[in-house]
Amino acid sequence: MSNMSNLTLGYGALLVALGVGGFVATGATHKTALIPAGFGAAAIGLGLLAKQERYHMHAMHASALLGVVGFAGAVPGLLKLPTLLSGGDLERPAAVIAQSVMGVLSAGYVALCVRSFIAARRGPARP
Repeated sequence: MSNMSNLTLGYGALLVALGVGGFVATGATHKTALIPAGFGAAAIGLGLLAKQERYHMHAMHASALLGVVGFAGAVPGLLKLPTLLSGGDLERPAAVIAQSVMGVLSAGYVALCVRSFIAARRGPARP
């Protein structure tokens, strides 16, 4: 149980670091750079809530949904990433990088959540 809640706390911490780092790196002028930090703060809250047995299942499902929404919000940046990597001209390259990182983190997190949900549904391993 605590493994997924700890993973959620780590996911949230990475998103907070991404948001704050992106905000500072862009000269602290674009408040939208803090969006990943907002998702991260929510994930941290859900991770802490999931440590309580009573709320674990609901908090983990909510955090998986948060990951799906985070990935969906990052899709525009992921779609522009090939242009950035090929040296193309983009209006906000830092935003593309931050969205892409958030998308990869969120997709990986959701995949781990699904794997955990499947394992929990199957129950303990039988000898």
